[in-house]
Amino acid sequence: MEYDVLIVGGGPAGLAAAIRLKQRAEKDGKDISVAVLEKSAEVGGHILSGAVIDPKALNELFPDWKAMGAPLETPVTKDRFMVLGPMGQISLPMAMLPPMMHNDGCYIASLGNVTRWLGEQAEGMGVEVYPGMAASHVVWDEPSGRVKGVVAGVFGIDKHGAPTGDFQPGIELHGKYVFIAEGVRGSLAKTITARHKLQDGKQPQKYGIGLKELWQVPPEKHQPGLAQHTTGWPLDEHTGGGSFMYHFGDNYVAIGYVVHLNYKNPFLSPFDEFQRFKHHPAIAEHLEGGTRISYGARAITEGGFQSVPKLSFPGGALIGCSAGFVNVPRIKGSHNAMKTGMLAADAAYEAVMAGRSGDELVEYQAAYEASWVFKELKAVRNAKPLLSKLGTTLGGAAGLFDLWTNHLTGLSLFGTQKHGKTDAQSTELASKHKPIAYPKPDGKLSFDKLSSVFISNTNHAEEQPAHLKLLDPTVPIRVNLPKYGEPARLYCPAGVYEVVYADEVARTDPKFVINAQNCVHCKTCDIKDPSQNIVWTTPEGGGGPNYPNM
Repeated sequence: MEYDVLIVGGGPAGLAAAIRLKQRAEKDGKDISVAVLEKSAEVGGHILSGAVIDPKALNELFPDWKAMGAPLETPVTKDRFMVLGPMGQISLPMAMLPPMMHNDGCYIASLGNVTRWLGEQAEGMGVEVYPGMAASHVVWDEPSGRVKGVVAGVFGIDKHGAPTGDFQPGIELHGKYVFIAEGVRGSLAKTITARHKLQDGKQPQKYGIGLKELWQVPPEKHQPGLAQHTTGWPLDEHTGGGSFMYHFGDNYVAIGYVVHLNYKNPFLSPFDEFQRFKHHPAIAEHLEGGTRISYGARAITEGGFQSVPKLSFPGGALIGCSAGFVNVPRIKGSHNAMKTGMLAADAAYEAVMAGRSGDELVEYQAAYEASWVFKELKAVRNAKPLLSKLGTTLGGAAGLFDLWTNHLTGLSLFGTQKHGKTDAQSTELASKHKPIAYPKPDGKLSFDKLSSVFISNTNHAEEQPAHLKLLDPTVPIRVNLPKYGEPARLYCPAGVYEVVYADEVARTDPKFVINAQNCVHCKTCDIKDPSQNIVWTTPEGGGGPNYPNM
């Protein structure tokens, strides 16, 4: 199947790109063929974000989005930022925070529902949207290395790699230009980045894991428009992260926790930190008497300005979180993702109309460097590395100072700080740390992993091959267990990885077990495994979580 532009990923970036291409063609009375492949069973089903949404890019894409019924329903009316201690808290005056960290003009919403709405607009404009179609391989033009397209829709392979009675070999979809919009740490983006050395000369990408629950609370506890963020407890001074809590919609509270994945202690469990965080009095008062509706987790790009790779390659471009445009201090990225999709779309449209095909869209890189996305990321470029180097208190203070000087003068006294190690390399030996004793969940405010995965609506065809690959099957027990206590069993937010023993008391004959059926596609294992032995690949299309209102 041949298209002018093929887009892998039906998130905000991919759909914004598709819509922009059709808008340009309609305005000029031209025709351009555009297809979007989405691995989720439905558009929006794999989308998870806080989310307070800056409508800046949406204003450009659809100036009349309110009249069109876009589901940005609750404007932020109250901002709150707190530093938590074990049983108390301090609220920082919002005047201390630079304007970029205020949420004036932003909306609390479900990014999944916004994405579904964007998908409807795209289809209405003639974009071919194919949900349930996981792109598993790059189609290369050899020996040049130009990306011709992708292979998608492979179904019916059993766990031994043999075709079943339901086997479908998949199809090749080609594009004059191929946009990779898979989101964070996508398998195709990794392959293309490595072959074309797109990360050369850049800092390594940094990540966090974001865990989120959607609650419905009693009406008397609901404060529509409240956006609250915290830092501090339960994380220690040198483990970065913090929380978000947003009141919106039908008595909904979106509550979540982000842990920066450059943490050192291999015994840390982001999921369990999130669960105990909810017992803090300043948090529990919002949730008590409520009902937990949904749960999910995903990795977040945190490298920012220093880590954005080269954006174009022969035959295509990286857009959205495939390249990493999250603004860490603002805890926002969807507006930047959409804008980069639109910038790439403009470059591809001009190229296709000029009769070009398969070359590098260097105009996209130039447009990004002249855009407000570039300017926004440059202004906050030191926030993450200062936190990593100086810790929460000193790093946070230094970061605030740097944000203010950037805001007032456009300059930074810190220059451009480096990130240094990858998140995998940041993991220290188990011998340097003590195991963490996490409290048992009470089933009211805190919960276990498996009951959480259940309400993420996660499912994979049981007979398919495990999409979580080990480069060396011996490493988890031979290397990771004695050196690091095998942290996969703790950093995974879905109970995918276990170490089981023939005799649990004597701890003899350990075996590494992968419960791939539980995977919520957060890709933390691919990022944090200290041996870099786990490779996340796409399962059959339609597999994974199906998030409602997330």
